[in-house]
Amino acid sequence: MFKKILIANRGEIACRVIKTAHKMGIKAVAVHSEADKDSLHVQLADEAVCIGPAASKESYLSMDKIIAACKQTGAEAVHPGYGFLSENAEFSRRVEEEGIKFIGPKHYSIGKMGDKIESKKLALEHKVNTIPGYNKPIDGPQQAVEIAKGIGYPVMIKASAGGGGKGLRVAYNDKEAFEGFSSCVNEAKTAFGDDRVFIEKFVVEPRHIEIQVLGDSFGNYVYLNERDCSIQRRHQKVIEEAPSPFIDPATRKAMGEQAVALARAVQYESAGTVEFVVGADKSFYFLEMNTRLQVEHPVTELITGLDLVELMIRVAAGEKLPLTQAEVKLDGWAMECRINAEDPFRGFLPSTGRLVKFQPPAEIPLKVRVDTGVYEGGEISMYYDSMIAKLIVHGKDRTEAIQQMRDALNAFYIRGVSSSIPFQAALMQHPRFCSGSFNTGFIAEEYPKGFHAEDVPHEDFGFLAAVAACARRKYIDRAVRISHQARGMGRKVGAEWTVLIGNQYYPLSLMPIDSPHVTGYQVQMADKSYRIISDWHFGLPIFSGTCNGEPICVQIERIGLMFRVAHNGVICKATVMTARAAELLALMPEKVPPDMSKFLLSPMPGLLRELAVAAGQEVKAGEKLAVIEAMKMENVLRAEQDCVVDALLAKQGESLSVDQPIISFK
Repeated sequence: MFKKILIANRGEIACRVIKTAHKMGIKAVAVHSEADKDSLHVQLADEAVCIGPAASKESYLSMDKIIAACKQTGAEAVHPGYGFLSENAEFSRRVEEEGIKFIGPKHYSIGKMGDKIESKKLALEHKVNTIPGYNKPIDGPQQAVEIAKGIGYPVMIKASAGGGGKGLRVAYNDKEAFEGFSSCVNEAKTAFGDDRVFIEKFVVEPRHIEIQVLGDSFGNYVYLNERDCSIQRRHQKVIEEAPSPFIDPATRKAMGEQAVALARAVQYESAGTVEFVVGADKSFYFLEMNTRLQVEHPVTELITGLDLVELMIRVAAGEKLPLTQAEVKLDGWAMECRINAEDPFRGFLPSTGRLVKFQPPAEIPLKVRVDTGVYEGGEISMYYDSMIAKLIVHGKDRTEAIQQMRDALNAFYIRGVSSSIPFQAALMQHPRFCSGSFNTGFIAEEYPKGFHAEDVPHEDFGFLAAVAACARRKYIDRAVRISHQARGMGRKVGAEWTVLIGNQYYPLSLMPIDSPHVTGYQVQMADKSYRIISDWHFGLPIFSGTCNGEPICVQIERIGLMFRVAHNGVICKATVMTARAAELLALMPEKVPPDMSKFLLSPMPGLLRELAVAAGQEVKAGEKLAVIEAMKMENVLRAEQDCVVDALLAKQGESLSVDQPIISFK
């Protein structure tokens, strides 16, 4: 077994690999860019080597620097994680040529399966179901249109070296095929240095289901059931689960055997994932093979009881797989939410900055797990991906797993940057998701105009008003007990209160529960009654306890005279006041916000990559105004209506903050 390994990655996956290495008694070496010098993976490692500036091309994508770091530290093996160089055949080959073990498949396996065009040819040779398409590189957008028409719309345009949703477009007509081809080529060239693109039939109402495979150097192969990754937004996975609510044992066996046949065909050694698109009739077609560890591997670990990183290390060290196909377990149900630094209420735009507060839910062995590469006070950088953490839960069945995830999301407290938690909390309550009746178009179909606060299901705002009133009353009860108050001047606390949430007033009566053994309040609101018991005290961000005997977990923080309350994806501001104060407030004139319609505002923090207009220029609706780059993705800002540019308020190459004016209009 290795004594020391180097992790050629950053963030959450680097931390994940380090933990398993330490569990196995192996020392771990971290590499980091200058931007990541204070990162969690650097702190967890036994040694750390700086390999260059923030830009990935000059650090995490530099093979020479990573190999030099191995030699410098005496690392015997390299784990590439996912992303960066993890599916780079040349990197695998060069590492092995230097006498360093690559904790992953051999370079020839990566070469054959990492190239989507070659992998499809190989799949056809070995009788693996494949989607109709044109599996040769395409010369230009016009040829792309002709091919698409021949296959029949809709089609999927994909970069051969693509992954992570980059270099991928779905086209429903000639115009979309023409434009989609150009976009795919540009994204692929930037992200992967390979601009080859191919086209295939897009399966309508598809499910994205993948099979986890393992192989060793002795010719042993197993598949570890399936993962359903159909809940996607713009081809980026949002929620993953294992097993799939759609797959029956016969389909699982057929898909697993085809996945193993493909792995065997390329002499695959390590953990890998064979991705399939599955139709409504359970017909399945090979998409691609990811020759690396997947982001969502923890859900497979929780239903099988295996540590995939440990198995990868053992296989790389020359050991045999410790189990046969008959010994693979399928125990219960697991789900994973990717908690990303993005604002779901602003079109999921990236949200960078400092993690002012970061308090994940308590981890419970075999039930709740948090994989992260950040810490409170750390920075979410604009240079890398937006992942804050992965929240993984396990239950005896799917219903219990969903409830576990709801509770865990309620207890996940993040401040300083926006996160995807409200959106995921809403999904966990969506009837269609809960029923298991969904496909990869679910998010686009259910939220065609984006995600808004009113899309979050919540049956009872009165409950949130009651919690806010209890918190406010706690502050008042403390103030009443302050010593040395003038005799006869002490405050008399009434029972009648009103809570304002949005434009809605919630009159209520609130009294402390008269019991020496219970801390809480009885709240009466019209025809509803809430008996809230909690040992919450000032400054705690989580208000936990019971309401009418049922467990509750509500995020709450005081902001001046109001409370910010969050529960099940709902985020609201609640102002608690006396009944008389509510009467007077209702008489106050409403403050009208300033008119910002004549400005183009930056919807996110990022780099102003391009200004496409000039002062005095007439612009038509839909024309490009500017391009902002954040977290490796380009975001094009377009004119919402015909207008004339008055002035450019920001310069190309400038770093923008959210809502910063870029252009003014006449």
